[in-house]
Amino acid sequence: MGARLRAFVVLKEEAELTEEAVKNYVREHLARYKVPREVIFLSELPRNPTGKILKRELRQIELQ
Repeated sequence: MGARLRAFVVLKEEAELTEEAVKNYVREHLARYKVPREVIFLSELPRNPTGKILKRELRQIELQ
């Protein structure tokens, strides 16, 4: 409770995608409560040396 749902997206080269397109796709395929309030586009996901995604670093990312 109290957590805001965010989606972190890494685009392939030459790919184009908008925040609204991501939200619309999720709205069509998942339950309403699973639609993210924020969509954050990154160049790459933070990973540790073994390749696991560092979720704690994603939680610290603030929108500017």
